[in-house]
Amino acid sequence: MKSKSKGQTLLENAYKLATPTDNKAYYNEFAETYDAEFANALGWEYPNAIATVYRENADSDHLPIADIGCGTGLVAEALGFKPDHIDGIDISEEMLATPRKKSLYRKTIQADLMGDHAPIKNDYGAVVSAGTFTSGHVGPDPLERLLDIGRSGALFVIGVNRAFYLEAGFDPVIRDLEARGSITDLRVTEVPMYNKAGHDHSSDKAFALCYRKRPSD
Repeated sequence: MKSKSKGQTLLENAYKLATPTDNKAYYNEFAETYDAEFANALGWEYPNAIATVYRENADSDHLPIADIGCGTGLVAEALGFKPDHIDGIDISEEMLATPRKKSLYRKTIQADLMGDHAPIKNDYGAVVSAGTFTSGHVGPDPLERLLDIGRSGALFVIGVNRAFYLEAGFDPVIRDLEARGSITDLRVTEVPMYNKAGHDHSSDKAFALCYRKRPSD
């Protein structure tokens, strides 16, 4: 039997996490090696895909950006903005240390999406996320409350693991927000998660949920 790589083992163990405390401890432990052992080793294309969807739909009003579950800052690197245009939010303080060293963000904020959103400033022109809404991490519950961190008309590009999207019931939640008029211009686009063949998750996909917060009347 072919042995699994360190990156694949890290990924599969991450999918088994159960609580915010589990997530914080897990990512604190391997924060320093995340880029090399996971992202580079498995060809983590997801941040680039989310950045592409943002660029295809954004204009000059969609700044600054809140990067939710930013990890080591790979979405910020893919976007290529100056640090004063983007903030990084993550549950793991150790993970946030890496993008601070890279000088990617205006500021970094340690916050739990399942808890209090007060630490997250509420004037963002856009909210993006890659890798946070997936098995063992965060389900659809925070989606409505996350609208509060963006200003009127803010652009949201939220990546959700495709299998988890169906398993965790994201579709009825996002469709309800649309039906109630809380969001507009909803588009759901399938995007790749990896660009390297040869591992068990090479063909995994995600959905990029792209929508705007309802403009104020």
